[in-house]
Amino acid sequence: MLIDRTHRKWFVGTALGLAVAAAVYVPYALSPGGPSGGSTVGLVYGSVGSACMLIAGFLGLRKKFPIWRVGRAQAWMRAHLWLGFAAFPLILLHGGFHFGGRLTSVLMWLFIVVFASGIFGAALQHFMPRSYTERLPMETIYEQIDRVRGQLGEEASRLAAGAYEALAGELTRATQRQRAVAASAGTDWDITFADGLQANEQLAAQMREFVESELVPYLGHSGPGHFALAEPTRARGMFQHLRLLLPANLVPTVDDLENICEEKRQLDQQRRIHRLLHGWLLVHIPLSYALLLLGAIHAVFALRY
Repeated sequence: MLIDRTHRKWFVGTALGLAVAAAVYVPYALSPGGPSGGSTVGLVYGSVGSACMLIAGFLGLRKKFPIWRVGRAQAWMRAHLWLGFAAFPLILLHGGFHFGGRLTSVLMWLFIVVFASGIFGAALQHFMPRSYTERLPMETIYEQIDRVRGQLGEEASRLAAGAYEALAGELTRATQRQRAVAASAGTDWDITFADGLQANEQLAAQMREFVESELVPYLGHSGPGHFALAEPTRARGMFQHLRLLLPANLVPTVDDLENICEEKRQLDQQRRIHRLLHGWLLVHIPLSYALLLLGAIHAVFALRY
């Protein structure tokens, strides 16, 4: 989620609310009794902070039931971000910056992890998409990555097969007379027809070795793995070697194969970035629900006992 001008009202409102809360807390903390979670002011802090947590937690229900016509999804995201941010300092003010007993300590450390993971996720969602677009011009829908990777492998195999045929083309078009001349050619010729055929066969063998041992396994693997073609510098060197070996008419084929490898690297990078952008939720979401549950238990115990 990009934090842009549409967040200005939320930012100003959150900043003003926390400023008022801090201004009230100073004389409250200096009062004879000191800050206490069970005092009237402490309960107000706790209630407002808990309300912010609940509203932020409702985002999960809003995503689970998108057909509910209760506000726009972007508005819920902004509310989740800023109310979730405000909840943490309000809860700290509620407890007077003391963690209290065992349950309260567990609750506060859990809150710290949830708060930190939320800040981390918000920063990722804000900064990563910009570099994501610049670094991945061949961006693909995430769910289609494996299918596109399969298509790249098929295209590479087709291009390689065409190169093999081109290298063996002279042999298939040779006449009987040419074969006889090539077979009986002496050493007086600098380059005989047979020599050319043998050289082409050697080139075809080298290219086939590269395709079968490097290119096809790399394209068939989900992720970069430990393949040489996953490293741009080494890949450029390998393809440049191919260009020097093969005839000029096959250089465009080598260029196409190199472009296919570049697209595969971008697919792998897109997968890594996607997992990074969403992986933090595996920590943030479960711990957020655990926080809400423990917060409810804490409130019941505090009010009852």
